[in-house]
Amino acid sequence: MATRNSTTGPTPGRVTISTVADAAGVSIATVSRVMSGSAAVKPELAARVQQAVAELSYRPSRAARGLALGSLRNIGVLLPDLTNAYFFDLVSQMHRGASEHGYRILIADSAGDPEQELNTALDLLEQVDGLVLLSSRIATAGLKQLARRQAPVVLVNRVELGVDLPMVAVDNFTPMMQLCTHLSQLGHRRAVYLSGSELAWQNRERWRAIQSLSMFGLETSYVSCDGTVEGAYASVPEALSHDPSVLICFNDLSAIGAISALRDHGVRVPEDMSVTGFDDNVLARHIAPKLTTVTNPKVDLGQAAWGLMQLMLAGETPSDSPPMLTAEVILRESTAPPR
Repeated sequence: MATRNSTTGPTPGRVTISTVADAAGVSIATVSRVMSGSAAVKPELAARVQQAVAELSYRPSRAARGLALGSLRNIGVLLPDLTNAYFFDLVSQMHRGASEHGYRILIADSAGDPEQELNTALDLLEQVDGLVLLSSRIATAGLKQLARRQAPVVLVNRVELGVDLPMVAVDNFTPMMQLCTHLSQLGHRRAVYLSGSELAWQNRERWRAIQSLSMFGLETSYVSCDGTVEGAYASVPEALSHDPSVLICFNDLSAIGAISALRDHGVRVPEDMSVTGFDDNVLARHIAPKLTTVTNPKVDLGQAAWGLMQLMLAGETPSDSPPMLTAEVILRESTAPPR
């Protein structure tokens, strides 16, 4: 059987830029210029290269091409929980914008751990042209460290004063106040808040809104949770020990877990206990009872996030972060006057 010395040419069956150059009878540099769209190549040479590329079905390495052009055409997106459907619409919208401009999205999960998130962010910045942090848990000092990096970083779903990063977020405070006002008007006087991660800016804003209404007669206890279905399910016995008439849940996933646990404890919703969520994910409209919640403009948020990233990729500095997006309370069947 004949053998081929690996130093004499490319591996059989593997088409490289050298293979194309040999087939077209031109230099590797000429092939590179043609593939990058350079006009500094004679038309007849460019035609020979294009013909060789077509005949050999050659596809250039994106990484190598990116290095040559000074751009990897990758955008990193770092989020705390890939299993949370809340992030799907947000990332999908950013992916749509990125694709239209020739970028790919690389997604990473930090599992909600601030140290892991910072280390992952630093690693990603070596592989991407820009990085989007969704609902970041990184300490303020870490965010300031990322702000000093050359590649642009955009902060989404978090507002931090004194951090030199472009930010875009949804107003969590106002709709949570409106939701609690509705509960107070229904006659509720004792509530339990099933929290999200205490590291989440959204959780801090929602709890701040709830506390601000204590003067209007809605006494609320705080029960630590994690914003997941299972976490909320496990927290319901502690919540019931406070004898509430309503559970205010950090998000819709928490509300779904809470309703399931209440059912298993023989507590009817909303006859015996009202339950609210936040985000208005698709399940909120299809569980029984349908969930009173707050819309979260995820598509608009994704568009705003990509808009900031696009500006920075173009070398521009956003003059001001966009104003916080508005959210709206949606009243459904899971809330009613207390017994």
